[in-house]
Amino acid sequence: MEQPPADSLEQLRQRLADFAAERDWDQFHSPKNLAMALAGEAGELLEHFQWLSQDQSRRLEAEKLRDVGLELADILIYLIRLGDKLGVDLIAAAHTKIHINESRYPAHKVRGDARRAEEYD
Repeated sequence: MEQPPADSLEQLRQRLADFAAERDWDQFHSPKNLAMALAGEAGELLEHFQWLSQDQSRRLEAEKLRDVGLELADILIYLIRLGDKLGVDLIAAAHTKIHINESRYPAHKVRGDARRAEEYD
């Protein structure tokens, strides 16, 4: 079997699975617990942006950007573990969701307008 590229989602999924197995943490990685951990990490990410203006949020200082990157990594890690535990192919699911969004938000109709899909005629 061909090995996935070094930066593939599958390789990362396997590394995370191995990491958890080596520490006997699979017993704690139920979908419920992983979803809760994912929500907690998303909250930690939000803290970095709280009270910043739109412009400030686009120009993070190096240390803040590093910290934000680590929070994003935590979110990605829990998301991959949750997908793994539920047997969800995250890449396929993302492509499906993009296809749905292309139908819900046709570019010619929504360009430059950020309303929710149900707010369009």
